[in-house]
Amino acid sequence: MSAWFAGRLPDTWFAGPPKVVVDREEIAVLGTLPPLSVAEGLPDLERAAAMEGYVERFREETRERRIDIAREAEHRFRRKVSWGVVVGDATVMFTTLSVPVMTRLRQPERQVLDTLVAAGVARSRSDALAWCVRLVGKHTDSWLADLRDALQHVDRIRAEGPGGLD
Repeated sequence: MSAWFAGRLPDTWFAGPPKVVVDREEIAVLGTLPPLSVAEGLPDLERAAAMEGYVERFREETRERRIDIAREAEHRFRRKVSWGVVVGDATVMFTTLSVPVMTRLRQPERQVLDTLVAAGVARSRSDALAWCVRLVGKHTDSWLADLRDALQHVDRIRAEGPGGLD
């Protein structure tokens, strides 16, 4: 899938191939913008404003082409496409998919969510659960990356194995 996007995207958009992250519902295409030379040496506030303008300019100038590519990909891969860029040390997502997830929780787990809501950390149980997932993801990045690598290895081995049984 990464190769398909690399082949479809104009060479001038990103400094290198895009990072393509896929799950069951969504394909996120994340490209690193070339360095913005006018931002070098500026004070922090001015540099941040220049970077923000750079990202918005890229977003507007590429909008129609990104929509066309997303439509093709959504038809081909049967998933929604989201776009984002990396500029400096910041990642900016233009679009993202928010997918409802159903779960069953016992009373102690619901009490955790209700405490987060009562404390004002989250507006609802749904927001509290999303907050918990982000927190776990943030603090276990390397473990989750190792787990994803292992899953990719399993997928490669499956693909190399014999076909399905008739």
